[in-house]
Amino acid sequence: MISQALQERTLLLCRALIGAQSLSGAEEAAVARMEEAFEQLGYDRIQIDRYGSIIGTIQGNRPGPHILLDAHIDTVPVDATPAWQHPPFAGEVADGKLYGRGTSDMKGALAAMTVAAAAFAEQTNRDFAGSVSVAAVVCEELFEGLGARTVCELTNPDFVIIGEASEQNLKIGQRGRAEVVVETAGIPAHSANPQKGVNAVTSMRLLLDAMDDILPPHSNTLGDGILVLTDLISSPYPGSSVLPKACIATFDRRTLTGETEESVLAPVRACIERLSQANPAFQAKTYIRKGSIRCYTGESIAAKRFFPAWEEESSADYVQRALAALRSVRSETALSAYSFCTNGSYYAGEAGIKTLGYGPSLESLAHTTDEYISLDALYESVEGYQAILKALTAL
Repeated sequence: MISQALQERTLLLCRALIGAQSLSGAEEAAVARMEEAFEQLGYDRIQIDRYGSIIGTIQGNRPGPHILLDAHIDTVPVDATPAWQHPPFAGEVADGKLYGRGTSDMKGALAAMTVAAAAFAEQTNRDFAGSVSVAAVVCEELFEGLGARTVCELTNPDFVIIGEASEQNLKIGQRGRAEVVVETAGIPAHSANPQKGVNAVTSMRLLLDAMDDILPPHSNTLGDGILVLTDLISSPYPGSSVLPKACIATFDRRTLTGETEESVLAPVRACIERLSQANPAFQAKTYIRKGSIRCYTGESIAAKRFFPAWEEESSADYVQRALAALRSVRSETALSAYSFCTNGSYYAGEAGIKTLGYGPSLESLAHTTDEYISLDALYESVEGYQAILKALTAL
């Protein structure tokens, strides 16, 4: 277990971050807290990129790899129903738990890795190979991996450790995510004479039935690819004695390694083609949704919502070194993969950087009412991050 001083330092920083509300695109208060922390903990260089992510770097005395510890600093909004028993931004401690929005997702991990990197540098007297950066990344909740691009431009890491909740296990991959949109087109007509038009909702019903037969791929490590309907909207809405002229459905598609935008859309397009051949009045199209957000810096992030999957080889030397290091802290540490999407979609999925995941708390606590993190898990992760840094700087 880490010292009492490190525990207090970690808790203090985490509570400060919880108190600094930081919705996606409005993270400036939390970034200010991180800038103060980097300065107080003696980081050598502090940078803020054009999207507003902040990066603190500690330089070792010898040449070696650059290790990036990644945590997103934005959170989802607070849902007041049901009511929170612990105020979401007060950082209350009760029964060995720290409560508040972002404790598990993922300000706890950010505080732990920030303190851990500084403690590692102090304990080694900076006599280690390479450098260590901690990045508090913006806008991840909306665009997994997009904020990571500018972080990479500034840091050029050799290894990345994602701090998303892993129950203190070591993650070696994740499924990706795509927002697949399907649109059907109709011909409006008075609902008293439906034979004179084409009902876009009826067309959508046919297409949804056809799409039920699509079987996404499976991976022994990452699990099943998933295609699930999450939204259905007709137009005009509400309808008043008129056949809908359009219907739009949104699907959450969890992807596996090797899948592309084209391969994800191909089976949907095949369904559309079959229905079009059977009925010339049937009209539909499918595409990957685009999105955008304005950052607090004034810059905008805009991109298709397609975030690749990634997977590392479990036998790789850096994986086994990190695993052995974590088992020296917690003997039951296991290898597994995230079920959700992370900034690793860019680091590993696009840029091909060696990437691992390790973080405190449970995946199931993210975005919940009375979100919390166990103090034992929080403090153990400080030790875990130090162990990983020791292992990877020795490569």
